[in-house]
Amino acid sequence: MAHDEMRRRLIETAIAMNGSGISQGTSGNLSVRCTEGMLITPSGMDYAGLEPGDIVLVDQKGNPLGHRQPSSEWRIHQDIYTVRADAGAILHAHPTACTALSCLHKPIPAFHYMVAVAGGADIPCAPYATFGSQELSEHVVKSLGGRKACLMANHGLICLAPDLGRAMALAIEIEHLARAYLMALSVGDPVILEPAEMERVLVKFSTYGVQEP
Repeated sequence: MAHDEMRRRLIETAIAMNGSGISQGTSGNLSVRCTEGMLITPSGMDYAGLEPGDIVLVDQKGNPLGHRQPSSEWRIHQDIYTVRADAGAILHAHPTACTALSCLHKPIPAFHYMVAVAGGADIPCAPYATFGSQELSEHVVKSLGGRKACLMANHGLICLAPDLGRAMALAIEIEHLARAYLMALSVGDPVILEPAEMERVLVKFSTYGVQEP
């Protein structure tokens, strides 16, 4: 895909991210992998007013190329791309329910089988570190492991997928799970599915949605 098309899709997805309610204002960020490194949303700019030229190209050494500064969380994006070949797009946002759980330093356990959508038996919460820091990036990469998403303590959510559409869908699903988990906690202690059951679910998820050609 040409850079111009990637830039347009980043802007469209960023606007849709705010429209969905999983982010607001200038919070959060999006990126896509490209041959030279990654294309990422700029720091502190209103998504609705972005032009393709505002999207920042960051090379594989972490150098921003262009007239805008990249999102303050560009290090997390770059480090995830370095270790995860399956990451074609990354979404970071501050959705309400995910952020509430992150402020409690609570992961999302296997209270519902759909937790497996993030690639594991739970959705962990990375330890806190100052936003934009290398320390935070290292916490996130370690907490993700082989999963597709994690919470970030006192911060929000980050997830990865092969493309922007699937990253967005995953973020929306995780926010739904976080909201349901908070509701369950408000009533009592949710029943957590056994590890063996989550193993069976993860096997099923490996082919979920795959259609024969």
